[in-house]
Order: sequence, then structure tokens, then C-alpha cells
Amino acid sequence: MKTVLKLKWPITIGMIILTVALFLLAPNLTEQAEEAGSFQLSQDASSQMAATILADADAADQTISLVIPLEKELDEPIRETLAGMAKDIEALGEPVTSVLNPVESADLEEQLVSEDQKTILMPVTVDGTDEEVNAVADEIRATVIPKDMTAYVTGEAIINNDVNISAQEGLKRTEIITVVLIFGLLLAVFRSIVTPFIPLVAVGISYLLSQSIVAFLIDWVGFPVSNYTQIFLVAILFGIGTDYCILLLSRYKEELSAGHGVEEAIVNTYKTAGRTLLISGIAVFIGFFAIGFAEFPIFKSAVAVAVGIFVLLLVLFTVVPFFMALLKEKLFWPAKKSAGHKDSNLWIQMSKLSINRPLLSMLVVAVITVPLLFTYNNSLSFNTVDEIGSEYESVKGLRAIEDGFGKGDSLPIEVIVKSDETLTTEAIVPYFEEVSREIEKIDGVEGVRSITRPTGEVIEDLYADKQLGLLSEGLTEAGSGLGEVQAGLTEIQTNLAGISEQTRGANGIGEAAAGLEQLNSQLGLVTQGLQQTGNIQQTVGALPQISGGLTEIQQGLAGAAGQTGELGAGLTQLSEGVGASNAGLVEIQNGLAEAAEMMQNMSDSKTVRDTGLFIPEGTLEGDEFAQVLDRYTFAEGTGMKMEVILSDDPYSPAAIDTTAKIKDAVERTVTATPLEEADIAYGGISSINNDLQDVSSSDFTNTVTIMLISLFVILAIMFRSLIMPLYMIGSLLLTYYTSISIAELIFVNGLGYDGISWAVPFFGFVMLVALGVDYSIFLLDRFREESANGVSVRNAMRTSMAKMGTVIITAAIILAGTFGAMMPSGVLSLVQIATIVITGLLLYGLIVLPLLIPAISVSFDRGVWWPFGNKKRS
Repeated sequence: MKTVLKLKWPITIGMIILTVALFLLAPNLTEQAEEAGSFQLSQDASSQMAATILADADAADQTISLVIPLEKELDEPIRETLAGMAKDIEALGEPVTSVLNPVESADLEEQLVSEDQKTILMPVTVDGTDEEVNAVADEIRATVIPKDMTAYVTGEAIINNDVNISAQEGLKRTEIITVVLIFGLLLAVFRSIVTPFIPLVAVGISYLLSQSIVAFLIDWVGFPVSNYTQIFLVAILFGIGTDYCILLLSRYKEELSAGHGVEEAIVNTYKTAGRTLLISGIAVFIGFFAIGFAEFPIFKSAVAVAVGIFVLLLVLFTVVPFFMALLKEKLFWPAKKSAGHKDSNLWIQMSKLSINRPLLSMLVVAVITVPLLFTYNNSLSFNTVDEIGSEYESVKGLRAIEDGFGKGDSLPIEVIVKSDETLTTEAIVPYFEEVSREIEKIDGVEGVRSITRPTGEVIEDLYADKQLGLLSEGLTEAGSGLGEVQAGLTEIQTNLAGISEQTRGANGIGEAAAGLEQLNSQLGLVTQGLQQTGNIQQTVGALPQISGGLTEIQQGLAGAAGQTGELGAGLTQLSEGVGASNAGLVEIQNGLAEAAEMMQNMSDSKTVRDTGLFIPEGTLEGDEFAQVLDRYTFAEGTGMKMEVILSDDPYSPAAIDTTAKIKDAVERTVTATPLEEADIAYGGISSINNDLQDVSSSDFTNTVTIMLISLFVILAIMFRSLIMPLYMIGSLLLTYYTSISIAELIFVNGLGYDGISWAVPFFGFVMLVALGVDYSIFLLDRFREESANGVSVRNAMRTSMAKMGTVIITAAIILAGTFGAMMPSGVLSLVQIATIVITGLLLYGLIVLPLLIPAISVSFDRGVWWPFGNKKRS
């Protein structure tokens, strides 16, 4: 420290120049956070696989919805307005690829106009990035929507953009409030106009410098970043930096009050409080550095705080001594005394309980905390919309869709299937219906839209039983047709017999009559057989012979007609009748042949046995299927999309559970089918949240374990004890779970949210443990210092509590106030994190730390230093 004091001017000037230079040259951290996105799931996550499959196939179009709530039912003027709006949006050109006019056809109107005719959807497909999607949304608002019409533009990309905007606006509010709040609190603590500026300058330099370094690391080595990065840098650096400054300045004032010179007071301050600060800083650094082992980028983004802590320690050991040496006693002007170094009367009174009656003290803490622990349900919410509130247009649009069409219709789950082979074949498509059928059985699924049910309603004609019914009707009609042919031939036969009598069988008329009678008799037997047995093959086999005989008779009659004089006209007419009957017979024969072939194909078809569906050859190539294929297939038929409409809010915990069931059902259904080897992934917000739930849960456990082990090791080394780190960390765990229980009571039981925002438990734990450990270090390092001089454990703890109580309470209040600056941010997760941290810090500083830690320490007596023992350090 003496070297730092000698070089104080060049060191301080160098730090300022470095800070300014890096700040001017560094990339914009805010823009980097926006580019990183909201979720940043790994490529192995199902929702990201779905996005990758669609992007690789150039099918990653995004759909946004123009939502029009009406005061009255849809009428003709509104129809004309909607048609004009659809044309205007289409005229925008790229990246808009298509617009659905909701009143263009009856089918579209059924899907896009609510039942009460008061909510209209106009889906717009955009082939572009999230930025381009939001640019299109802005242009629609500015140029398409009539000024006298209420309309909202919403969609996943627009909601996420609003979340980013809300976070950045919240950051600006937090920065301003933090600075004002800290200045006011420091003014109250030190009763000095000068003193508050020292922490603000030191922390300001630390924040600007660390922010610049983090921005460079993001560009150079892909350092993790998210919307939380800057906010946490602000809250933690200003909060903990101020705490550390209070610790240093209080001890410095204490040393000056003891009659030491300025340089000696500074050196002594950094030998004592500086050591405590260093231990605390290293512990916090280790805590946040451990976050780097997380897999989830959003969680990892908090590792930037470790950079900030490193920079903060550097500034506190260089810039703060400069101001101490420069201002001397004037640092506390105009106050002659500072509340920062007074003994804490509150902690002195609490020490009488915790030191003199430790078991009772532990019981008091248990009575306060344990009942709250039993109320904790670990209810989590993945509702992004809750983050920003209902004042945003995207949320209003979402709510309008929910009111008009149902909650699940706003953001369906997409089932994406991709294969190396074409999927649009008669042998494979039926399996998509089987998958759709199994999905639809799941509780929480409202409906499924797919290639076999494009509007959500099944195409019944694809089912084999329906087709067999149609075939049965066809056989009945064929039987009736054969009967009509037989009746016609009987009539011809009767007339021909009469002519034969008149001509006495001349010119073969009698033979023709006899032959016709024989053929007609055969036809009767065939018809009877078809009706009795339904044997189409046998019927088809017999009809050509009869048809051939009729052809011969027709030819014979035509020849006889020219030789019989005045009877020739009658024979010609009879010949034509035979020809017509024969043509009808041939038509029936062809129809029966097709039916026989279809029945044989159905009999041979594996899809009929597996799925109950049969798609006749050529059906998928028909014009009526062209629009369906265009909507539900991609990558030239090697990819297929299905949309699952949920009955619950897509953001709700119930939707996440339903998504998991859908995945299980699909995996089970495609087993031993042509789809088994295909890549299957799931898109949509419910799928993203399902992935978030899986990743955040496992990452929380793994990262917290690493963090706690790291803290234990560093505390064991610093305090030369294996006992103290155990109850230090245990007290923090008790504080955290009590605090999050209180937060759950407030936000879930009180305010009615689905749960605590999914990222909050992780960040709340990291913040509270990493910051709370500081206060136990403040107390126990002073305890180590006092007890190393041969003082008894009880007296050492009593003195430590008296000396450090005010510092710790003040620091806790300031840090709690810093996090309190997050409250007006408007971002729900930040408000919840702030609630947990504020509750935890005050609970720890006012109850757990003064009652539990001393009680456990004095209970162990000298064994608290096991197994190393306490040695005095210079």
C-alpha cells in the first residue's frame, strides 16, 4: 500500500485515461445484448432444432398477426376495408411473402373470424430476421391500419422485442435511481457532502471499465451476454462497491480517530478492513466465476459480474487510497464524527441473546424462518408476456386473440418432421394422421392441423372404413345397374322374339333372339351372385364374355336389318338398344374393375392395417390437395409441419406439461413406422418454454453445486477452518429459501401469477449467496482478528458484533436499496429478483447474521477453528 500511495497520481490518472479510452472504443453492450436474443438455447434443444431445420430448408418464415377487435359484428364495409388492408400489406413486398385475407373465402372466414364476428385475424408471413419482422410490423402500423380502426400487431418476435425494449428502459431507470439512492443513503450515513462522492466515483470508474472489458470479450471470445448483464453489473457494482467503500471509509475514520497519521491510517485500514474486503471480494468473484460453468448462456451471462468484481477490487486498492491521501480529514467534511464507525447498539442488544443463550437464539431464528419454508412450492412461470405487462400493443393483440378464438390458438406448437426421403406419398401420409389422432387424445390439446386435417377437421374420405362404405354403395348401384341392363335386354329379347315369329327366324333373327335370351340369363346369374356374395372379381371376370356376346348379337342385328325390308327399322332400333345395354355393361364392368383393384390395394396396404387410412394413388397430386401441400410441407416434400392448438395459455405451466406429453406421444406413435428414422422437433413458445424448463432446472442444480463447493474451499482457506464455511453457507441457504418463499407468497398467492419467473431462482440464489457471504465475512473476519489476540470466543464475538453491526446494517440497507432501484424497471423478473435479494439481505443482516452465526460460533467455542486453529496474521 505504501507503493500505491507513492505512485498515487500516475496510477489514478492512468486508470482514468484507461477507463475513458476503453469506454470510447468498446462495442455497445446494449446492442450486443439485443443481438444475443432472449433465450439462447443450445442447438440440441428441440425448439432450436426445429428452427434450424426450417432455416436450412429456407422455410423459416415467421407469421405475425394483425388483430382487429370490432365493436359490432363484421359487415360489408368492414369486409371491404379488410380486403384493402390485405392488398396494402401484400404491396409492401419483401420480406412479406403472403397475406391471408380473412374474408376472401368461407373456409378462411371460418378460421380467421371469431364466432361472435367481433375479432378478426389477418396472418402475415414474413421471411426475415426478427429485426425485419419488427420493421414490417412498424410499417403496417404506420401505413396500413386506418387511423379510425383499433388494431394490434402481435407475434413471437414482436413480443420478444417488447421484452428487450422493456429491459433496456428498465436499465436506464435503474441506473438513475441507483445513483440518486446511493448518494442519499451515503449522505445520511456519513453526514458529509464529500464522502458520498468517493464511492460513486470509484464504482462509476469500475462500472464503465468493466462494461467496456466485457463488451470487448463478447466480440473477441464470444463471452456470454443477455439483457441481465448490464442490469446486474449496475446493481451489484454500485451496491457491493458502496458496501466495500463504507467498510474502508469507516475503518479509515476509526484509524484517524485513534490519532494515527493519514498514511498510517490508510496502511492500517488496508491491513485490516482491506484484508476483509479482499476475502469478501474473492468470495464474490469465485461465486460469480462459478457461473461460467453453467451451460445455459443466460445464466452464464452473469459471469460478467466476476469481471466487474475484479475491476472493482483493483479500483478500491488504487483510486480510493488516492482520495484518502488527497482529502485527508476533509473527506468527511463538514461532519466531525461519522455514524459509520460507532458501535451498534442494536447488535449489542442482540448479542446478549445469541452469545449468552445460543440455543434460544437458534430457536428464535427457526420460528421466524421454518414455517415459511413449508409454504414453498417451487412454482415457476415461463410467461414472457408477464415480464412486460399489458400496456404493450403485442400483449393487447395476444389478449384479443385469446378472447376471440381461445388461448391456445394464438401461438400453436409446431411439430416439424424432416426426412431424407419424400414424405408426401400415399404410403407415408396416413401415418401423419395417426400421429395427429394420438396428439388430439391428450388432455390440454384443443385440436391439430395437419396434411390430413388442414382446417382441424379430419378428411373423413381418407379413412378405409369410409371408402369401404362408398364401395358398398357402389356395389349396390352396380347391382341396380346390372338389373336395369337385364330388364332392358329382356325387353329387347321380347321384341326380337316377335320379329322372329313374323320372319319365321329368317336371317338369323331367331338365333339372335335365342342367344340374347341365353346371355340375359347369364347376366341374371351374375347379378344374383354379386348381390349375394359381393364377389367383385368373379363378376368382373364374367362380364367380358357377356359383353362380347352382346357385341356379336348387335352386329348380327345390324346386318339383318338391311335384309328384312320394312322390319329393318325395328331391328336397327333393337340393335342400338343392345349396343346401349352393352355400353352400360362395359361401364359397370370398368367401375367394378376399379373397385376390385382398389379393394385389392386396400387389402395389400400396410397403412390400412396400421392407421385405418387409405389414400388412392394420384390423390395427393390432385388440384384439391395443392394448397394443403403448400401449407404443410417444405423442402420439396421431405419436410412436414403439423400445428397443435392447445386449450391452455401457450405460456402457462399447463402448456409446458402438455408439450412434454405431446413429445412422448409422438415418439411412441412413430415407432415401427416410416417416420421412425425422420428427425422430429418442436417449435413454438410452449416448446421453447419446455426446453427452458429442462435446461434451467438441470443447470441450476449443477451451477449452484459448483458455486457452493467453490465458496466452501475459498472460505476454508481464508478462515483456516472447515466448520465456519459450513454454517456460513448453511445460513445463506436458509436465508435464500426463506426469501424465495416470501416472494412466492407475494407474487403467486398474493398477485396471482403462475409462479416465480423461471430465471429468478437462479439469479436470486447467486445474488443473495454471493453478496450475503460478504456480511458473514465482515463479521467473522473481525471475530478472527479479535480472537487471535487471546480474547475468549464469547468476548471476541461480542466485540466484533459491536464494531461491525453498524457497518453491516448500513451496507445491507444500501445494497438492498440498490436492488430496490430495480423495482420501477417494469420488468417482472427483475422486480422478483429484487424482492428476493432485498428480503434476504434484510433478513440476513437483521436476524440470521446477528442471532444464528454468533450462536453457532460460540457453541463450538475454540472448535470453530477446527482442524487448523486460529493464528494471528500480520
